[in-house]
Amino acid sequence: MKVLIACEFSGVVRDAFSRHGHDAMSCDLLPSETTGEHYQGDVRDILDNGWDLMIATPPCTYLACSGARWFKLRQAEQEDAVRFTQCLMNAAIPRIAIENPIGVLSTRIRKPDQIIQPWMFGHGETKATCLWLKNLPLLVPTNIVDGREHRIHRMPPSATRGRERSRTYAGIAECFAEQWGKL
Repeated sequence: MKVLIACEFSGVVRDAFSRHGHDAMSCDLLPSETTGEHYQGDVRDILDNGWDLMIATPPCTYLACSGARWFKLRQAEQEDAVRFTQCLMNAAIPRIAIENPIGVLSTRIRKPDQIIQPWMFGHGETKATCLWLKNLPLLVPTNIVDGREHRIHRMPPSATRGRERSRTYAGIAECFAEQWGKL
């Protein structure tokens, strides 16, 4: 299967699909942190390259509820972020998953099909993650574990905080590859 992982610099999801034998490419404005097929640039440049599946994690800076106190000051940026996400959702790709935290997409576009947590996939942490799905089944939890640490929420300010908060958990990436890679 030809898989595009849009808005991913870490390579975590791309590498999970590659390990399962898929032709997977990540794409981000940033360079990839790991070795693997990666397009550094605007994902809209490659949306029409014949993908079978796209998993997209559009930047949540102007979309997530965690930034709600700034929404009034960032209306233009939020509008651009919503339009970008709609572009990804409407891409001519047979199967699409859009991943983002709880935020304005639920009211501006539509409610998510599923909300998952890292503790459902082997990580004892909380980070509610919404999934908007096109022609994909809901994920089935693979490894429910104890522990409900709020590590992401409690991260102190730093130069790398945004990058660390946006990283997909390995257990969730593996689930994407195992469950959606079989379709």
